[in-house]
Amino acid sequence: MSSNIEVQRICKHCGNEFLARTTTTLYCSKKCNSAAYKAKQRDDKVEKSNRDTLRIKTKPIEELQVKEFLTVKDVSTLLNCSVRTAYYYINSGKIKAVNLAQRITRVKRSEIDKLFEQPQTENNDEPRQFAISDCYSLKEVQNKYGISESALQNLLKRNNIPKIKHGWFAYVPKTLIDKLLQ
Repeated sequence: MSSNIEVQRICKHCGNEFLARTTTTLYCSKKCNSAAYKAKQRDDKVEKSNRDTLRIKTKPIEELQVKEFLTVKDVSTLLNCSVRTAYYYINSGKIKAVNLAQRITRVKRSEIDKLFEQPQTENNDEPRQFAISDCYSLKEVQNKYGISESALQNLLKRNNIPKIKHGWFAYVPKTLIDKLLQ
């Protein structure tokens, strides 16, 4: 399609002004056209590589979300924490786990989901809060009711009584302890 028109254009690659013979010409020369093509190809390859890398990084998490029973390492990957922290959550009772053998600990996937659910009270949809002034320290409970530390810890765990940590001390709600031990 030959024409005798001359259109003033600006090159999309180098930004120089040039005279184009067609209305669709984008580049001032073959050199700029080739350089723009190579830059586009390079950008496409980088984008594809980034997509592949992201897919590879998210693949293990997608696989873990489908598994019903998880190892401690899987739990740490899902929670984005260290394996030691995952063991801490298991030992403190925040995550329930089953110890099948000396070195085989498994966690049910639903236990991880329960971590992120908000605790509900009987009457309203807010989590129950206790003020420190309405609580006993663990030593006070031991002295008042003549109970050993291990027995108290077992009672707290068995009856799901919350411990409120404040500084170096742990406190338990007076109302729940009095109801349980009287």
